[in-house]
Amino acid sequence: MSKIDYDHTHQCIIITPTEPPHDEDFELWSTLFLHSDDIAISEYSAGADRHQVRFSYSQQTFNLNYEHYSQSIWINGEGPEAEHLLAALAYYLS
Repeated sequence: MSKIDYDHTHQCIIITPTEPPHDEDFELWSTLFLHSDDIAISEYSAGADRHQVRFSYSQQTFNLNYEHYSQSIWINGEGPEAEHLLAALAYYLS
């Protein structure tokens, strides 16, 4: 179970999992976290410090980010239309 908070000031959704995923397990964790008929995952990229999953919801594109060192997980929108949907996405994911 994960806690999901919409941060209006920073235009992002902050995700606090009960147990953060290990670096090498983030792709699987993100696939399970985003599993839904209304969400389509389009791309996964892994770096030394940060992993990212691009996905779409309501015809807008978002990024699910994981920073390894701080174990921070958050979602941000790509563009103003996506940012406008962040509160609805947070509610949907809850």
